[in-house]
Amino acid sequence: MNGNLNPSMAAAVAGVINPVSQAAGTVTTGWVDMQKFGTLLAILAVGALGADATVNAKIEQATDNAGAGAKDVAGLAITALTKAGTDDNKQVLVNLRQEDLDKNNAFRFARLSVTVGTAASLISAVLLGFNARYGAATDNDATTVDEIVS
Repeated sequence: MNGNLNPSMAAAVAGVINPVSQAAGTVTTGWVDMQKFGTLLAILAVGALGADATVNAKIEQATDNAGAGAKDVAGLAITALTKAGTDDNKQVLVNLRQEDLDKNNAFRFARLSVTVGTAASLISAVLLGFNARYGAATDNDATTVDEIVS
């Protein structure tokens, strides 16, 4: 560990779901090339959930950055957040390691998928990339990153 590095050099913002009152349906981050990172951390935050709403999230994998052959990564889905479960204003973290992807079929891209069921709910998510393979993690930030202040 190098104490001289800023945290932003160790973690890249690899994908985002901007804060939104999401209607029933699915929203995803972009595909992230896992050859750039050793691990990803998905952070899902929900605000007020709609009446009878559910929020589910999972990590998906694909063989290219257009989503070819997309399928779920086994074991990387959350327990549904619900209004009845008093899950308003909660966060969920999902870890992904490169070795979690299906190597037999050349899966190397991953993304976070969030599905809101029944009623609109406030959600946002950040997909952080760690253990950059080459250079600083910030070299692989999503194009939506506007500024890094040191």
